[in-house]
Amino acid sequence: MKIISIIPARMGSSRFPGKPLAQINGIPMIQHVYNNVKKNQLISDVVVATCDKIIFDFVRSINGIAIMTSKKHKRASDRCYEAMRLLEKKRKIKYDIVVMVQGDEPMISSKMIGDSIQPLLNNKKIDIVNLICLINNKKDFEDPNFVKVVHDKNYNALYFSRAIIPYSKFRKGIYIRKQVCAIPFRRDFLIKYNKMKPTTLEKIESIDMLRILENGYKVFLVETKNIAHAVDTKKDLLRVANYMKK
Repeated sequence: MKIISIIPARMGSSRFPGKPLAQINGIPMIQHVYNNVKKNQLISDVVVATCDKIIFDFVRSINGIAIMTSKKHKRASDRCYEAMRLLEKKRKIKYDIVVMVQGDEPMISSKMIGDSIQPLLNNKKIDIVNLICLINNKKDFEDPNFVKVVHDKNYNALYFSRAIIPYSKFRKGIYIRKQVCAIPFRRDFLIKYNKMKPTTLEKIESIDMLRILENGYKVFLVETKNIAHAVDTKKDLLRVANYMKK
C-alpha cells in the first residue's frame, strides 16, 4: 500500500503572514512538521505543497521534497489534490492513501499520524478520518481559530464549527473536542471531494470538512490523548514553543 503525506503550506495567512517559516525554538515551523511526519513508518513519501517559492526553496535546503501548486486554492484539501495529481503523473504511480497534515501543526507526532491512518487500513468503508482531541480550557473553547466538532455514538462527525458547539458553559471533561489537522483520505475519495463544488456551510465556516458532510458523506473521527495545538497567531507560536520545550 502506497501512503503519501502532503503538507500544504503558504506564506499568505491572513492571521499570521509568513508563519510556515516562523521559528519555534530555533527551527522553522514547517521543518518541525516535516520531520515529525517523516518519522511515521507507514508513510512512504512526504511532500510539502506550496505556492510560495521561499517555502519550496527552504524545504529543498533541508533535503526535503516540495512541489509548487497554484496560488488560487482557498482550501488546503484542494491544494493536496493538485499536489497528488502532479506527483502521480511525474512518478507514474497511484497512491492508495493521502494524509494531509497542515503545515501549522508542529506538535503532530508519528503516533498521532499512525492513529489517524489505522481506521482506513482496518475498514474499507471508511473514506476519510479526522484526528480530534479534548479542549481543556475555556479560552480555547471560545476561540474561533479552534475548529470544534461534535460526533455521533459511532464517532462519525455531525458538524464542525468555529463557534461554540455543543452549546454549553465550559466544564472540563465534558463533550468538547477540537479538530487536529491530520486528515487521511483514500485517494479515490480525495478525487471525489475535489469534484464537489464548494458548499454554503464550508464557505461560512471556512472549514474543508463541511463540503463532505453537506454532500452526505461521513467523516470518521479518532481521538488522541496527546496535546495538539495549531499555530494561527503569534501568541499561538509562543504557546507552542513553551509546550515543545517541555
